[in-house]
Amino acid sequence: MKKILVTGGAGYIGSHTVLALHKKGYDVAIVDNLSTSCKGSVAALEKLTGKCIPFYETDIRNEEEMTDILKREHPDAVIHFAAFSLVGESVSNPLKYYENNLYGTEKLLKAMLTAGTDKIVFSSTAAVYGEPKHIPIVETDKTEPTNPYGETKLAMEKMFRWTANAGNLSYVSLRYFNACGADASGLIGEAHNPETHLIPCILRVANGQEQFVRIFGTDYPTADGTCVRDYIHVTDLADAHVLAVEYLLGGGKSDIFNLGNGQGFSVRQIVETVRAVTHHPIPQQIAPRRAGDPAVLVASSQKAREVLGWNPQLFRPQDIVASAWKWHQTHPNGYKNEP
Repeated sequence: MKKILVTGGAGYIGSHTVLALHKKGYDVAIVDNLSTSCKGSVAALEKLTGKCIPFYETDIRNEEEMTDILKREHPDAVIHFAAFSLVGESVSNPLKYYENNLYGTEKLLKAMLTAGTDKIVFSSTAAVYGEPKHIPIVETDKTEPTNPYGETKLAMEKMFRWTANAGNLSYVSLRYFNACGADASGLIGEAHNPETHLIPCILRVANGQEQFVRIFGTDYPTADGTCVRDYIHVTDLADAHVLAVEYLLGGGKSDIFNLGNGQGFSVRQIVETVRAVTHHPIPQQIAPRRAGDPAVLVASSQKAREVLGWNPQLFRPQDIVASAWKWHQTHPNGYKNEP
């Protein structure tokens, strides 16, 4: 049985990917320093899978510990989620992102090479494109990030490419757009502190935890003046990571793929969708633009569909919001009450 090591596996997308790997018959081990996640997600995963999942509370910047873990677990591949991902924070504190994201990935790669692990699937981002020149975005479009978060992810991609060119690595970089939703079980979902993602922020209003949702900027060059994003269900994202692992294990060459649904929805459209699903009025407050936010990000995922065989299933905003609402209703404080 193949084994996969998932860095950041206690986090939002990481936990859903661990579940997807389990469903496909893989053994999984998790590395997470719990700086932006909670071990309660691991407990929920063990409940869902009926398995004890090896968990290492370790920082990927600790090269010695990572080397020991890789030698002990001897995974066939690594899926790498461990990174800071808040655009606004990256603008105000860029060195934090370079030190954690870029330096951490360097240490991870060194540990992998020492331990003899040579395949990695990387959680990248649409933020590498910056303000796109045309929509939908394809993988060959110019990469010109507008924030340090995107810059660090792009630099990480280049680190993988040069390491692969040296003959030491095979990698897949998955550039995805707005992850959202929750597993159908309602046992794992999105739990960030602080929360900055749009859908859970709106759902906090529906849950009575906030009085209103802030809309950051209404003067963008879009149909209703608010940012437009390509929303992709986290379960579809998780499936893409499994397909990418299988692609590499099957001898696939290093490559980069966009993951999105190819359709954009504005902030105001998402607010209206949440109102319809939750039957809550969702008061709103207009706020200034956030630094580093592009107006429109919508992906072409044709390459991922053709090469990886990826076929997202949960693309309707109503379905995405409904799955997230199921999670947030039963977990208003995230995993706080998990064992």
